[in-house]
Amino acid sequence: MYLGIDLGTSAVKTVLVDDAQRVIASESRPLATASPQSGYYEQDPAQWIAATFATVDALKASRASALAAVEGIGLSGQMHGATLLDASLRPLRPCILWNDGRAAAECRVLEQRWPALRAVTGNKAMAGFTAPKLLWIATHEPDIFAATSLVLLPKAYLRLVLSGEAVEDVSDASGSLWLDAARRDWSDAALAATGLSREHMPRLVEGCAPATTLRRELAQRWGMARPPVIAGGAGDNPAGAVGIGAIRPRTAFISLGTSGALLLPTDRIAANPDRVVHTFCHAIPCMWIQAGAILSAASCLAWVARLFGVTEAELLAPLGARPPAPSPVSFLPYLAGERTPHDDSAVRGMLDGLSHDTDRSAIVQAVLEGVAFALADCRDALADAGIAIAQADVIGGGSRSPFWLSVLASVLNIPVHRFAGGETGAAFGAARLGRLAVTGEAIDVVCTRPQRIETFEPDAGLVDAYAERLPAWRELYRPRH
Repeated sequence: MYLGIDLGTSAVKTVLVDDAQRVIASESRPLATASPQSGYYEQDPAQWIAATFATVDALKASRASALAAVEGIGLSGQMHGATLLDASLRPLRPCILWNDGRAAAECRVLEQRWPALRAVTGNKAMAGFTAPKLLWIATHEPDIFAATSLVLLPKAYLRLVLSGEAVEDVSDASGSLWLDAARRDWSDAALAATGLSREHMPRLVEGCAPATTLRRELAQRWGMARPPVIAGGAGDNPAGAVGIGAIRPRTAFISLGTSGALLLPTDRIAANPDRVVHTFCHAIPCMWIQAGAILSAASCLAWVARLFGVTEAELLAPLGARPPAPSPVSFLPYLAGERTPHDDSAVRGMLDGLSHDTDRSAIVQAVLEGVAFALADCRDALADAGIAIAQADVIGGGSRSPFWLSVLASVLNIPVHRFAGGETGAAFGAARLGRLAVTGEAIDVVCTRPQRIETFEPDAGLVDAYAERLPAWRELYRPRH
C-alpha cells in the first residue's frame, strides 16, 4: 500500500493506493487563504498540518488494515510558497503563496543583482516565485528575515513535520529561482543574491528517490506496521504528470486546478523565459517540464459561483455538452495577475461586452472561454520555444466539465482527453513516487498512462469562430505597471 498526499491551495487530498495501482480510499480537507490586502495571499502552515492529519486519521477510521500496510508515502504540493522557520524550526509568519504579487519590484532587483538568473534557472524572475519573496521580507520585515534559519516550500514543511528532516525534491525546488535547472542543484550565486546560503536550504533529492521516513510516533498513531519511506515527491504539476504517465517527450497535458498550465515533459531544457515559459525539473531523473502558466483557472469558476450564490455544478448545468457559438461576452481571467505571457502581477480581470440581454450562462461561458484563451497564449509562448502541442490530456478539477473541455479543444484546435479520476492526479502521482522510492522499480513500469475515458475533438465551426475572437480578446489586456 502507498499513500499520496497533495497539499494544494484549496485543500489537502490524500489517497490510499494498492499494489495494483487502484485508489481504494481518499479523503480531502479544505484550506483557507488569507488576503491581508489586494494582491497578497497567505496561508497559516498550521492548517496544512491539521488538514493532513485529519485526512490520514479519517483513513485510519475507515481503512485501518490497508493503512497499516502502507510502505511508502509520496508528497505533492503547491509550488513557490515561502515558509520561513526560526532556529527552533517554527514558522515565523504565514506562508506567502504562489499567487502573491507583492514582490514585483524585487524581481527587477534580483535580475539586476544576478544577470545570469534566466540562463541558470531557465525562468524569468516573477513575483510568484520564492526568491523575490525573500527580498521583500528583507526590505519590509527585516527582523523576520534576520531570524530566518530555514526556508521551505509548503510540502517540504509538511515533510519536516512528518519526518523531522528538511528535504526537498528538485521539481518543487525549480520554482524557487534558487535552483540550477541543468545541474539539478542549488545555485550558490542565486542564494547569495537574496542574502542566503545553502545553510538556509533543505537537502535535495530526486522525486522518486527515498528522502526520509515517517516519525515513529506518527506511524504508531496511524497503526502502520513500520514507519513508511517518504519519497522526494514533486510540485503539484510534475506530480500530476507522474499520475497520468506524462514522463516522456510529446506527452502534453493541461492542468485545470486553482491555477492553470499547459505543460510538456522534455529530455532537454527548452527555456523561453522572455515569453514567460517556465522551466522545471521533472519529478523523475534526466527530464524537465516546460510550461506556460496562468494564475487563475478553476478559481475563476469558483469566483463567479460565489458572485451568483450557487454551486459550480449549478452554473455549468444549463450550458449543456458543448457551445453552439462563442459567448457574446469576453472575460480576462487575471483575477490575481498573470504569468504567461505577460508577467504582470498588477493586472486584474475584466468582463467585456455586457448588455441588458446578458444572462448568467453567457457570463459563465465567457469565463470558461477566457481561461481557454489564456491557455492559447501559453500554447503560442511554448511554440516560440520550438514546442508544438498536437494533443493534450487534462487533469485537475476543471477536467470534470465536458463543456469546458469542448471549449478547450476548439480554442486550442487540438484533441483533448480526460481520464477517470483526473481531478486527483497529483495525489495519485505522489503515491506512485512513494512506491518508486520503496521498490526501485523501473519508472516506465509504474508510471503507465491510465485509460482515457473521453476525447473532445475540435469543432470546425467553433475553431474558426474562436480564432477570429482571439485577437480581439488579446487587445483587452492593458498593463497596469
